[in-house]
Amino acid sequence: MKKYIAEMVGTMVLVLMGCGSAVFAGSAAGAVSAGVGTLGVALAFGLAVVAMAYTIGGISGCHINPAITLGVWLSGRMNGKDAGMYMLFQVIGAIIGSAILWTLVATGTHGGPTETGSNSYGDGMMLQAFLAEMIFTFIFVLVVLGTTDSKKGAGNFAGLAIGLTLVMVHIVCIPITGTSVNPARSIGPALFEGGKALSQLWLFIAAPLIGAALSAFVWNAIGNDKTA
Repeated sequence: MKKYIAEMVGTMVLVLMGCGSAVFAGSAAGAVSAGVGTLGVALAFGLAVVAMAYTIGGISGCHINPAITLGVWLSGRMNGKDAGMYMLFQVIGAIIGSAILWTLVATGTHGGPTETGSNSYGDGMMLQAFLAEMIFTFIFVLVVLGTTDSKKGAGNFAGLAIGLTLVMVHIVCIPITGTSVNPARSIGPALFEGGKALSQLWLFIAAPLIGAALSAFVWNAIGNDKTA
């Protein structure tokens, strides 16, 4: 069951980060020249695959694509039951990723970074900002936990995977909050800027910590050899 859940999580991340980059950063609210453009969106999809390959590759092989699963099955590298379950959970993961993205879009526009680099969100966009910081911290910390695992991790490549994941997170999240996913990173600039940045600081502490806790729960479920 763990490998099916891993495929679900991996596909969710792929859809959320890849499609999210197109929605939030692809054209920077309509100004194509200011957005990440085609190359940026392509990088986000590619970085998502790299991150998940290092994170869940040791659990499921990181197909996160029914076409890959079909090819692996037809080549005789996996049985029909596993192939079918992989495809099912990949579709579920894609639906979850799309639902999260839809929720982020539906809860408002975006605030982005301030001139001093502190994190912020626009008036009435607290829910969007909270969800973004929680979800993207979840993804980032999950990659950290997976790639640094003593048995299933990426070994010397862990640092590369973690760094590339942070790049991917920033591509999607900068237009929303300026990207924190790190309470310390938010506290410092907010203390100097004061005002709105300081009054909103609680969110950039609470949301990342909740996201990190969720990632620990998920990794314990799929990466712990003691669980079924």
